[in-house]
Amino acid sequence: MASLKIRGDLGDTSRPALETARLVLRAPRFADAPAVAALVNDCRIAENTSRIPHPYRLADAEDWITLANADPRDEILLITLRDGTFAGACGLEWRDAPNPEIGYWLGVPFWGQGYATEAVRALIDKAFGDLGHEALEAGARTTNAASRRVLEKCGFQWTGVGLYRIRAINSAAPFDRFCLERRIWASLKSWGQTNARHLA
Repeated sequence: MASLKIRGDLGDTSRPALETARLVLRAPRFADAPAVAALVNDCRIAENTSRIPHPYRLADAEDWITLANADPRDEILLITLRDGTFAGACGLEWRDAPNPEIGYWLGVPFWGQGYATEAVRALIDKAFGDLGHEALEAGARTTNAASRRVLEKCGFQWTGVGLYRIRAINSAAPFDRFCLERRIWASLKSWGQTNARHLA
């Protein structure tokens, strides 16, 4: 699992950044809007999420940043590389469910390098370790095998399939639904620490 360091020196002191081996996850700022709009304006990203429109314009990014973290229970973060390169976004949001939902997307140039798994693990550790959640929910479009693998590698268990509206294609599509409970996370964390000691 990712080891975290909390940093508060990246602008938004009310939402400290999370730091992993290769990434810094921080709250979005209004100045990030052009980079967000440029990276997410790709139908391959939008068609695998429920709420990202396509085309994605600067005004969409500005609206998203304005609304990000409006609910104090939410935790919306940009995924950046250590050198500051913007790579995507992730977050915990309260929707119409008893538990927060974790979501994420990466720009196409950053696919296949393990960044999503690293970011999601950091967010999960914060959700259970710092925020005290008992369970997290997530979804991945059934045709998005890479996203399902991220969730499975992070310990999420499949709970069923639901039909969700995808804004970018103006239609509904099936999504696999997943859940991760605190007790599973705690077991995975302790197993990983035990395994690391034996390998040393």
